[in-house]
Amino acid sequence: MIELAALIRAVPDFPTPGVLFRDLSPLLRDPVATRRAIEALVEPFRASGVELVAGMEARGFIFGALAASALQAGFVPLRKAGKLPTEVEAVSYELEYGTATLEVQRDALRPGCRVLIVDDVLATGGTAHAAASLIERQGAAVVGLAFVLELAALGGRQKLAGRTLSSVLTL
Repeated sequence: MIELAALIRAVPDFPTPGVLFRDLSPLLRDPVATRRAIEALVEPFRASGVELVAGMEARGFIFGALAASALQAGFVPLRKAGKLPTEVEAVSYELEYGTATLEVQRDALRPGCRVLIVDDVLATGGTAHAAASLIERQGAAVVGLAFVLELAALGGRQKLAGRTLSSVLTL
């Protein structure tokens, strides 16, 4: 996985001063690296009966859709507020640099459906925690959360204690 880590760029002071943004765009430009990352992302969940993969806007859409394809599952986008055309469920949460809201269409998940949550980076865990609560409020079951990169020093794993988590890379 060392070759994957080399394809992650650190961008200081983005989106606000003091934040060190981890840009996975170079990894996505490399088709072999992308394939390796997706295979490692989904491997722990292959036998979990995943029916849907939920990905958070925006980079979670990319990795989530690729993971859904690899698992032969459907994909559900978790969008920023005001982006979905039908009735939605919403949850607001704190980010390391502000607040945000995630929404899902009310008819996107059925009770008991087995859902894997996928995102590019696990930082403080706020977005992932919000996503899990949003999915569970719909009666679906979160089988796990999968991330390409985990920033261990930010403590996101602790915010998700008791859940099944997997990260391809940890910094």
